[in-house]
Amino acid sequence: MKRDKKEQVVQEVAEKIGRSQGVYLTEYQGLNVAKMAELRNEFRKAGIEYKVVKNTLVKQALLQLAQADKLADGLKSTTAVAFGYDDPIAPAKIIRKFSKTNEALKFKMAAIDGIVYGDDKLVMLSEMLSKTENIGRTAGLINNVVSSVPMVVNAVMRNLVSVLDQVAKQKQ
Repeated sequence: MKRDKKEQVVQEVAEKIGRSQGVYLTEYQGLNVAKMAELRNEFRKAGIEYKVVKNTLVKQALLQLAQADKLADGLKSTTAVAFGYDDPIAPAKIIRKFSKTNEALKFKMAAIDGIVYGDDKLVMLSEMLSKTENIGRTAGLINNVVSSVPMVVNAVMRNLVSVLDQVAKQKQ
């Protein structure tokens, strides 16, 4: 690859890392073309970009973003990078599911919002709720609180009327 092409790839990778909420490094050595295409399709369905990039070019992109110290340890052997733009947890779920049936795919590390997770944290990451699930739960909690306010106000009013009625009966 010529120098100008390498610089273009570095700029592209740096831009993708900058836009991503979650960056995942995987080792894919041993996956055949069909399995790699299957994995890419799974990522694509979830809105995740999965690219094979030379380690040195990823390191240069990380240097541009001042994040070289965070992911540099994972840049050994063959490396593919998953860029999670919308949901930082979705790549972990796909990697875990796919690696159960394809042992050649190995999770190296991930960076989510500046926090680096090692290869031992894949299970934890994959069991976390996705952004959509969190939004749904939060909306449900807010809905429950909002719907219970009128019931509480009605109960207070009912109790007040009852107390006033009892006081009126005692005064008669």
